[in-house]
Amino acid sequence: MSDEEARFETMLKRLREHKFRITPQRLAVLRILSRSDGHPSVETIYERVKQDFPTTSLATVYKTVALLKHLGEVLELGFPEGGNRYDGKKPFPHPHLICTKCGRIEDPEPAGLADLTHQLASNTGFHVVTHRLDFFGLCSNCWREEG
Repeated sequence: MSDEEARFETMLKRLREHKFRITPQRLAVLRILSRSDGHPSVETIYERVKQDFPTTSLATVYKTVALLKHLGEVLELGFPEGGNRYDGKKPFPHPHLICTKCGRIEDPEPAGLADLTHQLASNTGFHVVTHRLDFFGLCSNCWREEG
């Protein structure tokens, strides 16, 4: 089973455990979130779902994403200028590289982040519950266009 299939099955299992209805539209949202590398917005998810289910409402997608967030199955990335984005592949705090030109979001795999979190907590006595670490700049494509 691929990582994407495993994420899909995990999200589906959580919905079933909490006795939420499993509709074709909800399954479509789960598939998009479990497969997406791009941290889609609700509007992007909605446009993809509508391709197969044209009568789906934007409210349905919002409710499904909110439910998955509540269950801890998606990570919401909020931005001051609006336009939240969602990560269904890694629903836990992790760093992001965010392109300020095209909006692309990447998930780096830095070594030592857990150590840094532990060190900050030890040095300050602060109990870290969650964290958010974002780096802003230009992705490789936008950097080439600039250069």
